[in-house]
Amino acid sequence: MAGEAAAGGELAAAVALLAAGVGAATLFRRAGLGSVLGYLAAGVAIGPYGLKLFSDPETMLHIAEIGVVLFLFLIGLEMRPAKLWAMRQQIFGLGLSQVLTAGGLLTGVGVLAGLALPVAFVAAMGFVLSSTAVIAKMLDERGETNTPEGQRAISILLLEDISIVPLLAIVAVLGAAMASANGTAVDAAAQPWWMTAGLAIGVIIGVIIAGRFLLNPMFRFLAQWGGRDVMTAAALLVVLAAALAMQLGGLSMAMGAFLAGVLLSESSFRHQLEADVDPFRGILLGLFFLSVGMSLNLTVVMAQWPFVVAGVAAFMATKAIAIYGVARLFKADHRDALQRSVLFAQGGEFAFVLYAAALAAGVFNREIAGLMGAIVILSMAITPILVVLMGRLLPAQAADMTGVDKAEGLTGDVLVIGFGRFAQVASQGLLARGVDVSIIDNDPEMIQAAAKFGFKVYFGDGSRLDVLHASGADRAEAILVCIDKPEAADRIVELAKQEFPHAKLFVRAYDRGHSLRLIRAGVDYELRETFESALTFSQHVMEGLGVDPEEAAETIADVRARDAERLALQLAQGIEAGRGLLRGNLTTPQPAPYVRPQRKAAPLNAEAADAIKAEAES
Repeated sequence: MAGEAAAGGELAAAVALLAAGVGAATLFRRAGLGSVLGYLAAGVAIGPYGLKLFSDPETMLHIAEIGVVLFLFLIGLEMRPAKLWAMRQQIFGLGLSQVLTAGGLLTGVGVLAGLALPVAFVAAMGFVLSSTAVIAKMLDERGETNTPEGQRAISILLLEDISIVPLLAIVAVLGAAMASANGTAVDAAAQPWWMTAGLAIGVIIGVIIAGRFLLNPMFRFLAQWGGRDVMTAAALLVVLAAALAMQLGGLSMAMGAFLAGVLLSESSFRHQLEADVDPFRGILLGLFFLSVGMSLNLTVVMAQWPFVVAGVAAFMATKAIAIYGVARLFKADHRDALQRSVLFAQGGEFAFVLYAAALAAGVFNREIAGLMGAIVILSMAITPILVVLMGRLLPAQAADMTGVDKAEGLTGDVLVIGFGRFAQVASQGLLARGVDVSIIDNDPEMIQAAAKFGFKVYFGDGSRLDVLHASGADRAEAILVCIDKPEAADRIVELAKQEFPHAKLFVRAYDRGHSLRLIRAGVDYELRETFESALTFSQHVMEGLGVDPEEAAETIADVRARDAERLALQLAQGIEAGRGLLRGNLTTPQPAPYVRPQRKAAPLNAEAADAIKAEAES
């Protein structure tokens, strides 16, 4: 019974953990603050300094770090070696510059706060190591991981992960120096810095060799002789083994997982590995943020709140200034530099590793370690809020108008409004006949791209009357409305019918409802953007299945006729009319019709039978 009670308590704890994480993450995402802040808040609420549902967040944190490991493995799968080599300048140029600049300034802040130089240096360098989990998760949620800005962020995070090795060695040296200065015996078992660095380099080389020559043959063998469950277990084995090897070598586990992902990025099993690992990554990463929230020592925060608040503000502001300056030095524009400085202004999970080493080496005492840990966790919690505020307060980015001319004094016989894929194809016939075509669009990037293919497109919003006049709509014989926004197209049609009644209107319809509105508006021709291409596609499918081409063409003609009949019914009776003209694949069993029993009729004479037969034949 005691064992059942204990098991019940563990199950209740698991339920409470999942309920807090799911509920908080959902609420915070709905509020636009992101799931990271939700997990952190939930961890504080249920941790040892909140509702006390959990009393040992450190143990849970060590387990949950696997979520960060798996996340970095998935990022590594997207980074082929050639791509990683192309990013070397950003990793060792931009990343190293940011670490050194921010570390130097933060060390100065620590000294001004009254800390000894070695203590200030270690505190600063721990805060420099931004949270890989927070930044990568936020980039992933916003779909920016594979953007140029996202790739630069990943490059900086990689350099910071690598930095943990020399920093741990420096902490050991500082500890020995401080022990000698204080007359304390130096730990003879501690290995020298050069041995630590050599071990780290050896582990990296070993992981690369194993990944290069062993992983693909192993997965080929397992794919042939093992099952899906074996492949999933093998994927987790590879990730965790690489992480363990790096940890034994004094490196971060996340770096080992990332390296394993890079080595498998060109494997034919890459997509299957990604699908196998991703579910574990999501759950464990959420657990990691919950554990970080639980680790926030509210007792220390409340007792030393002036120091903690001032420390968070000073460290985050100083680091943001350093990052902004380095970004501008590397030719980033103001907006990109500002976004990067806010995103990276927090400390991270690797600070806990460095601070624990500093505590063990005697560089930190317990009070400093607790205060710096609180400052790091609070900075991680504040960052998602700052990113949201920046996104709302920062003005919209001005479009690059290089090489873009505004519509002014155009005189084409045909005015094309909107030059996306639809208009690009539609214009080919007109240009082949030598028709004088004027083209306008309101997307500068599209205009610049079109110029590379020999098109002169002018900038202008076709839903504005002044732009239509400047584009030559008052003298054009035909106006082609090819934009993909139904409301804007309706506005252009309304203006054209009122101001330019002489021009024929040819309009791209977004869907069936839009077609009905355009017909009622009196346009000369409308076409649903996917209708004809879908019919052609269907005809080729039938022919591919062996249907005679003439029969396939007749079938398509019947579909087109039924569609036209349905459209006419909808114009007269509403959008719900004509449903019976659609062919569906849903078969619903129908009840057998009721047949009333008939009394047995008297036999017909020959004359009556002949009369009925004649009537039926007629």
